[in-house]
Amino acid sequence: MKLEPALLQKQTLNLTMTQELQQAITILQYTAHELTAFLEMKEMENPLIQLESPIVRSVDPRYDRVRKRKVTNPENDQKKWLEQMAEPTEGLADHLFSQLVMKALSDFQEKLVEQFIYNLDPNGYLTITVEEAAAITGTSIEEAEEILQLVQSLEPAGVAARSLQECLVLQAWRRDDTPELAVELLTEYFNEFAEKKWKVLSEKLDVSLKEIQQAADFITTLDPRPGTRFDYERPQYVIPDLILEINDGKMELQLFERHLPAIRYQSDYYNEMASVADDKVKQYLNDKRQDFRWIMRSIEQRKQTLMKVGMAIIEEQQDFFLKGPRFLKPLTLKDVAEKIEVHESTVSRAIRGKYIQTPSGMHELKKFFSQALQSNTASDGEQASAGQAKALIKGLIDKEDKGKPLSDQAIANMLKDKGLTLSRRTVAKYREQLRIPSSTKRKRYE
Repeated sequence: MKLEPALLQKQTLNLTMTQELQQAITILQYTAHELTAFLEMKEMENPLIQLESPIVRSVDPRYDRVRKRKVTNPENDQKKWLEQMAEPTEGLADHLFSQLVMKALSDFQEKLVEQFIYNLDPNGYLTITVEEAAAITGTSIEEAEEILQLVQSLEPAGVAARSLQECLVLQAWRRDDTPELAVELLTEYFNEFAEKKWKVLSEKLDVSLKEIQQAADFITTLDPRPGTRFDYERPQYVIPDLILEINDGKMELQLFERHLPAIRYQSDYYNEMASVADDKVKQYLNDKRQDFRWIMRSIEQRKQTLMKVGMAIIEEQQDFFLKGPRFLKPLTLKDVAEKIEVHESTVSRAIRGKYIQTPSGMHELKKFFSQALQSNTASDGEQASAGQAKALIKGLIDKEDKGKPLSDQAIANMLKDKGLTLSRRTVAKYREQLRIPSSTKRKRYE
């Protein structure tokens, strides 16, 4: 076979990702916060874009409900919201130092105090060892231990602990109503108690299971994270992208755009600069005008896609919105994509970080997508979803006899009787996702 170089023409069909398409895809997946930040950046880059800040009347989820409400005074409305968002000024470190103002401490003691207080995590636990603090300040371990005890004597009780056990013990010692058995369990048998080996402890300590249960009930009143009450990070409120209103069984979906800035085209600036006889200026203006058009087109496409996806979800999950979480049906990205005639990746981008406000609360859109589970009684073609399975599991556990809690296998058997086949491992996985402890840790001794 003779090989020779040659020039050949070949016609192929390729999909080219244009700049406009890339921008549309990017804007589609933006959350409300991200879209606002993107527009603010574009305003700085493009002199033809002007943003007008939205008038936000309220974003407090307790104050702003999905219902028709006449706002008589928007200024008072905003004032109430601002008052609710006022930030405390004292953090954990300030609170601890304020309790030491009247203490007569030497220079090295003050340095040790600073080492311990400045090395507390947000939960109030110590992140530095006594040996490290002593080495940094050039003092003895005994002196460092003494100052640590001073810090641990401050409020809140349990602060500057080196472990969960020490944190609970410090609090138990402070309380006047602490049962002696609770102190003994925390100090001498913490691991066995935490692992709920109560029958072994009952025999070893010669106490009844009921007494251990009473001590455990007391221990649950202690705070395992005493520092968090001083963690004053500003709460991040979720802004919904869609709002669903239900009136007399009729559902109405609408976009929530009140939080987005209005985009204005600076025509005066364009007309003024277009009169300049400079080709580079004209090219610059044309590029910026094209950029403005692309942004507006991409935002409009984002709105249309969100509405289409939202409508498809509502149609498929109608029972969820009207009857409750137990009626959540299996739904995949492919199902919605085929329904609105787009690619699965488009649906995936559209639901990323997006929320819908409903009469039953705020829900992330991805919550409505779950795989189907095998159902024994689905003769009519219906299938169960993971959400339904979790709701059933939680319902069974809520109604169980706490003296004889249901095992994962028992729950699996009961679900099978209800027409839903799940393995024991799947039940355990869903139970853990619901943050429900195992049967041995749910057992109560009354």
